[in-house]
Amino acid sequence: MDNMVMRETILKGLENELSLTEATEITDNLSYILSVIRKHLEMDVAFTSEFTDQIRKIEVVDSAERDISLKPGHADPTELTYCRKIVDGELDEIIADTSENPLTKSMPITQELDIGSYLGVPIVLNDDEVYGTFCCFSHTPDTTLSERDLALMKIFADIAARQIDKQLIKSQEENQIKRRVSKVLSNKHIKTVFQPIYHVDEKRVIGYECLSRFLNTPYRTPDIWFEEAQFAGLGEELEIMAITAALDKMNLFPADINFSLNISPEYVINGAVERALDQHIFNKKIILEVTEHAHITDYHAFRKAIQSLRKQGVRLAIDDVGAGYSSLHHILELGADIIKLDISLIRNIDTDTSRKALTAALLAYAKETSCEVLAEGVETEQEFQELVRLGIKKIQGYFISQPLELEEAVNFVCPI
Repeated sequence: MDNMVMRETILKGLENELSLTEATEITDNLSYILSVIRKHLEMDVAFTSEFTDQIRKIEVVDSAERDISLKPGHADPTELTYCRKIVDGELDEIIADTSENPLTKSMPITQELDIGSYLGVPIVLNDDEVYGTFCCFSHTPDTTLSERDLALMKIFADIAARQIDKQLIKSQEENQIKRRVSKVLSNKHIKTVFQPIYHVDEKRVIGYECLSRFLNTPYRTPDIWFEEAQFAGLGEELEIMAITAALDKMNLFPADINFSLNISPEYVINGAVERALDQHIFNKKIILEVTEHAHITDYHAFRKAIQSLRKQGVRLAIDDVGAGYSSLHHILELGADIIKLDISLIRNIDTDTSRKALTAALLAYAKETSCEVLAEGVETEQEFQELVRLGIKKIQGYFISQPLELEEAVNFVCPI
């Protein structure tokens, strides 16, 4: 098998292996690559290194030994290492016996790491930058090391480079996201808009769902901002800022108006939501909404955390009911005060028998469990009238009004 065929065969086989572990860290993939090459060449240690500011830093290590001094994070000046000298052409990429090489036998690192034989090749990224090296060594000389072994090392270094490129791209994306979200947080580039909730029998607006809008350009939808904040480890800060921005405007509305706030269960469990509500829960009618898409890992912890808030008058709503299994699970586990029917259930309900039947079933459940039903996403007169016929009392959607700016919401009078 020639080197080109061998290269393609190994690349295909390894990339198939790595594709099965896409959810794992790229470091785990590099560890796997190092393990494969070390065992194949029967060496004692394999590692990848990175060059930064005249320093050679060890990134990932695979060793046949439990106790080894060479560990991730270990750093040496590049001029004292084999790695830099191999990249600069001062050392051959194959050193079968370090005691016979005039340069390596005098280098302190040879004795420190007990290097008998060594293979090292550059890791070259997509932009042709030398990132560092991909290396193996044994504590004993190995005169069987050959150009074929070196060719194999270069193949594995290429695969390692692909993994590192992915890691660098991911890191750059993470840093960009963190900078974007941090800018929103530091400049408070967030505002609240208010979507009216209409009561059929009372023929008036009884509350508003508080929705976040971000002032940064170019425009990005709120769900993207919250997802990115979560990804960057700033999810709690952004969500609490959004809640606080809404709470700060509530005193401008009549005292009998309800306000719905979208929350993440994890921030209820860790107490952040309760701390944000603070004194507001004593003089405002606040509803906390848990979406269908919110994952609750511990229902018991959530019920316990929200219990003190419910004792102070805060109510719990399950959003997006009818959109999927999770919302129904939330209903059963949390004993919500309000269930909000998702737009996917409301759309064309006036002509769709299945949607009517499911809505009627949810209304029956609500009656048995003494919770309220609110239909969101109502956009047409026909949908509105059908929902009224079915017995739903609370309506939200563009048929009532789109989300309103603060002043519009304070002065809003529903035309129905």
